Amino acid sequence: MDIRLKRAYEPASGKDGYRVLVDRLWPRGVSKQDAKLDEWAKELAPSRQLREWFGHEPSRFPEFRRRYIDELRADAPRLAGLRRRARTRTLTLVYSAHDSEHNDAVVLAEVL
Repeated sequence: MDIRLKRAYEPASGKDGYRVLVDRLWPRGVSKQDAKLDEWAKELAPSRQLREWFGHEPSRFPEFRRRYIDELRADAPRLAGLRRRARTRTLTLVYSAHDSEHNDAVVLAEVL
């Protein structure tokens, strides 16, 4: 499977394949036209409560990862759909966080 991660503020590329926004909130300042998304999977994003608790604090990432994986288990059909796409073509998980190592897209890619 070819799963890539890309910030929403980076330009889309033909090499991105199927582009999926994996945040619950739309990235500030990015138009839908510029985003060039194939899907917005906000249902797979962390819950509002988990996102607010995490607050993009790297020291909380291990616990965030554990809790987020628990949340993802409830949405197995959507995960299966993304896995199918990743088996047939490049899948790019698009996120808006500044930290490229401690965010929900990193965890989702690991789960997929």
